[in-house]
Amino acid sequence: MLSQYCILQEVNFNYIYTFKKMSELKDIVAMGEDHVGSSAETPLRDNAFDLSDNEKIELIEKHFKEIMITLGLDLNDDSLSGTPRRVAKMYVEEIFAGLNPKNSPSISLFNNAYKYDEMLIEKDIEVYSTCEHHFAPIIGKAHVAYYAKDNVIGLSKINRIVRHFAKRPSVQERLTVQIVEELRAVLGTPDVACIVEAKHLCVNSRGVGDTHSSTITSQFSGKFNDHAVKMELLEQIGLDSKIDI
Repeated sequence: MLSQYCILQEVNFNYIYTFKKMSELKDIVAMGEDHVGSSAETPLRDNAFDLSDNEKIELIEKHFKEIMITLGLDLNDDSLSGTPRRVAKMYVEEIFAGLNPKNSPSISLFNNAYKYDEMLIEKDIEVYSTCEHHFAPIIGKAHVAYYAKDNVIGLSKINRIVRHFAKRPSVQERLTVQIVEELRAVLGTPDVACIVEAKHLCVNSRGVGDTHSSTITSQFSGKFNDHAVKMELLEQIGLDSKIDI
């Protein structure tokens, strides 16, 4: 029985799924141009958080201004003059806020007093992330499932966990693994699964320029390694390969 899968799909509405065994993140089949992953952990320097958010904003503003000038843009124009600051704040406070552990969501757990022991699925969770190879957007949805043990998690907290790990430069494979590992740790159960389906604008809007393809990755653990359980999950989420961007 395959313990982990990487599901690759080209969106042609034929819904053909090809499953590839995935023993470690570094062994994942390359998807897209130079699509490689280094580790299951986001690569961070030891001194990643020595600077305050405000100090990072100041530095990024300075350097992004130089990028714009190098491109030939006139920063005296009213429309462009504030762009370096806006981009810097967006990077630190919004789209890359998930890099900082201080922004980790507060998790609410509740005693599984009603002894619910069936699959719980939170599907179609919005994913807005950033490709670490080209810093281009990744836009899609995540489907998360688990079997409760002693505790259940507040439903909105699943969305917040997905959002937290998505708000950093990443590759889709790593994002999928990180969501599962976080939920395993929080819930104290191995029975967790995550499927992420997304469009990569580094593929859709540049390079090969394929506007119709999307990428699906999955990570199954515990009970979800059972073929029947895995098939039940796939049937329940009903992947339809339609992502609005």
